[in-house]
Amino acid sequence: MRVGYQKRTTAGDKTICLPVPDGVDYNIWIKDPVGFRQYLDEQIRIHPELFPPAISSGYQLIGFVESKKQQIKTRRLMVKDGSRQCYQIRPDTMMPYMVGTTEEVEKGLYLRKAGVPYEGIAHVLGHSPMYWYSVTQALGRISIVGSLAKESSVSFPHLVADEKHSWWLGKRIYIAVTAAKGCFLGVGLAKSASTEDLTTAYGEFAQEAQANKADYCPETVNLDGWEATQAAWQQLFPRVVIMNCFLHFVLGVQQRCRSNKILYKTLTEELWDLYHSLNPSQFGQRLRRFMEWVEAEVDMPAVILGKMRKLHVQKENFKLTFQHPDAYRTSNQVDRLMNYQDRLLYGMQYFHGSEKAVRQGIRAMAMLWNFHPYSQKVQRKAPYSRSPFEALNGFQYHDHWLRNLLIASSLNGRLTGRSVSLKLEEN
Repeated sequence: MRVGYQKRTTAGDKTICLPVPDGVDYNIWIKDPVGFRQYLDEQIRIHPELFPPAISSGYQLIGFVESKKQQIKTRRLMVKDGSRQCYQIRPDTMMPYMVGTTEEVEKGLYLRKAGVPYEGIAHVLGHSPMYWYSVTQALGRISIVGSLAKESSVSFPHLVADEKHSWWLGKRIYIAVTAAKGCFLGVGLAKSASTEDLTTAYGEFAQEAQANKADYCPETVNLDGWEATQAAWQQLFPRVVIMNCFLHFVLGVQQRCRSNKILYKTLTEELWDLYHSLNPSQFGQRLRRFMEWVEAEVDMPAVILGKMRKLHVQKENFKLTFQHPDAYRTSNQVDRLMNYQDRLLYGMQYFHGSEKAVRQGIRAMAMLWNFHPYSQKVQRKAPYSRSPFEALNGFQYHDHWLRNLLIASSLNGRLTGRSVSLKLEEN
């Protein structure tokens, strides 16, 4: 279901980002019709997901487009499926709209991912703060799911979702975050915590996921206890199984007994012991004994006792984890990503521009996270996972993280999958 979400269309939907071989003089290479076409045919065979599906009918190179900003020419092609759709081929060494080269921009975007203000980036690397703001915001036009899930084997049957509280022009807003496998899958803006607004916000993820796979429906989604959030997910995906977050329940208990350190420690240990039950029978047995102790404890404050009784009410939902062993049981998967958002949002003192700028800003944060290079320490521990994108797909288009992002966002990341049957034709 797509509720209240309007599909974004930009000029980038007709731009193919082509990997350029290292050590090649692009301005000379682009003028070699035979060599360029041979390389283009090879890339279509290897990475069909970077090209429009209609290219399987063949294509024709139809000329050049000259960029006065960067003093380079780019090729154009027309697909031969009768639609006469034309596409511009941009090298991965160049940023969208020709605002700069990847080598020129990469360090600034890396600093931005780390939370460095635009003024600081401009002071160190040149240009103006508005230049770096515009370069960053442009990433928010790209489809998050489409740019991320490139292998046909990549799927998201289990999700975690939550709302990040923020402020826009002094008013509270909510960033609806959907996550899985260490990556942002969706971020949407909700002006209130109502079911209607949250359905619209989470609907952006539903729109992109179903554009990637028409019959997509997650098996489970881990949520906190907010009724509006649960209702929004049930509207978007009626068959999804909603899993209550066990961590949120533990935190709720801890908050009520912070003044009693002994009770705090005891309840925390007992709850996590319950969490680590091996099967439904053991969970039920441990819960029964735990509740007997809670009810018999004469010094148990009423506010804590009331919270613990809710655990007994929710026991059937917590038992669902044994039916879905791969589902997320806590919100850790999304909490880590929202911590990253929190650092950036606090540093920029939240949002002050237009609604469009807010939406693009939160999406740009997600894109930077999904493609940022891991630290050297992390890469040494997992040598085949240099970024969240590679950890998910098992490969990278390019060792340069920003070029990898741009290639993955070919056609704004809207066309994915590797099942296109190609019939390449000569001019």
